[in-house]
Amino acid sequence: MKFKIIAGLVLVLSVIIASCGSQEDMEFKRYYLGGEQLYKQRCQNCHGTNGEGLSNLIPPLTDSTFLKTNKKQLACIVNNGLKGAIQVIHGKSFVGDMPANDMSPVDIARVLTYVTNSFGNKMGTVTSEDVAKDLKDCK
Repeated sequence: MKFKIIAGLVLVLSVIIASCGSQEDMEFKRYYLGGEQLYKQRCQNCHGTNGEGLSNLIPPLTDSTFLKTNKKQLACIVNNGLKGAIQVIHGKSFVGDMPANDMSPVDIARVLTYVTNSFGNKMGTVTSEDVAKDLKDCK
């Protein structure tokens, strides 16, 4: 009888512990889900539902190498946009303007967390603190 009670308590505690994610997991989910909504509202029209971009006009968001190499500039790109810059992504050149976005650092962090963890990318959480620091270094 004691064994059944102990086993039952262990099972209940295991379920409770498993259902509660770590603080980092919860933070990631908050940023990611908020970023998904912002992406749909502000980015999807140009970059596509699956981050595929548009022909040679708008670059895709599926190049993990580009995202990792330019990680510190991503907040600046989202915030300030791009003017006539040549971007080489997946071996293709893209020339054109990307409009600036009037977004808070936390919203930029949410969008970047979504983009850098979607479309085949896995780069972890981008926090608002990361974005604020990167925005200070914009060129």
